[in-house]
Amino acid sequence: MSEIEFLNWVRGPAFEIATVIFIAGVIIRILEIFLLGRKTNLAEPKGSEMSSGLHTIVSRSVPDKHTLKRSTFKIVSGYIFHLGLLITIFFFAPHILLFKEVIGISWPSLPTPIVDAFAVVSIITLIAVLIHRLRDNVLKFLSSTEDYLVWLLTILPLITGYMAFHRIGMTAPTLLAIHILSVQLLLVAFPFTKLMHAFTLLIARWYNGAISGFRGVQS
Repeated sequence: MSEIEFLNWVRGPAFEIATVIFIAGVIIRILEIFLLGRKTNLAEPKGSEMSSGLHTIVSRSVPDKHTLKRSTFKIVSGYIFHLGLLITIFFFAPHILLFKEVIGISWPSLPTPIVDAFAVVSIITLIAVLIHRLRDNVLKFLSSTEDYLVWLLTILPLITGYMAFHRIGMTAPTLLAIHILSVQLLLVAFPFTKLMHAFTLLIARWYNGAISGFRGVQS
């Protein structure tokens, strides 16, 4: 298989397979959550579930000063690389063109140097996160194989994308194919690993807040 044939395969059949697995997997996982249901609470509600749930979504997104002081590196690094990922994925012009081709929607892009800088910062931050995990005895003990796999699947698209954009090491078609393939590996693993928190995080926060609201407890 030539490099062009490999690129065409990655952009064609492989992309379709990865997308189907990703969408189906996410839908199934979310349905599993809602189909679990919960027993009817016969107690008299002491507050609003909806407003408390929404409040918790917002309040848990901004760490309090005690939590920030206790886990400064973890919180700051988390915000940095998540922001970098968001900007790299959704505000890079070629990515926006792909979204437009797939879902028919586009939006303004950021200047390429800015996106490039955020990609580099995200890569550096993720490496720092890994080093911190390996040096912290508690985190190292609690870490599973899945944690390291998720880290690898997250950083690979950033590294391969940076290499493809700057044409480092190989020919452009091969670099692009490897980058796309790394994204597809991420998509395939997404619904079946901790990466799924991107979809379940807000659901979990709202649910915890709603329970507290029903009981009249501040969440």
